[in-house]
Amino acid sequence: MRKSATTINPALSRVISETGHTDMLVVTDAGLPIPPGAERIDLAYRPGAPAFLDVLDTVLAELVIEGATVSEEVATQSPEVLAALRERFAGMDFEITLIPHVEFKSLTHGARAFVRSGEFTPYANVILHAGVAY
Repeated sequence: MRKSATTINPALSRVISETGHTDMLVVTDAGLPIPPGAERIDLAYRPGAPAFLDVLDTVLAELVIEGATVSEEVATQSPEVLAALRERFAGMDFEITLIPHVEFKSLTHGARAFVRSGEFTPYANVILHAGVAY
């Protein structure tokens, strides 16, 4: 068992460890389509659980990121999600990139992996662009 109080899910821990600079890791709600053949770490166990922000916070505790992309529709459909994302990324050297959801889904096809939450809030998805610690 891990000594740290961070990620204890073996698949999630492995993906975070294997993620390299410029790789994309997508933290998703329960409904985002995941491309066939893509690596999926499905943490959902019932509607709403685990929550998107709980999963995101776990990933952010271990992964260095240099950018984040979300669907622009989140601003009108789920503004509380966008506010929470802005809060988490405040002080980082990037602004959240907002793109149409159709483009967002297309961009995910290049992702290293998908971490699926049980979130039922519309557009609660983020593409994390991995950075480096040096």
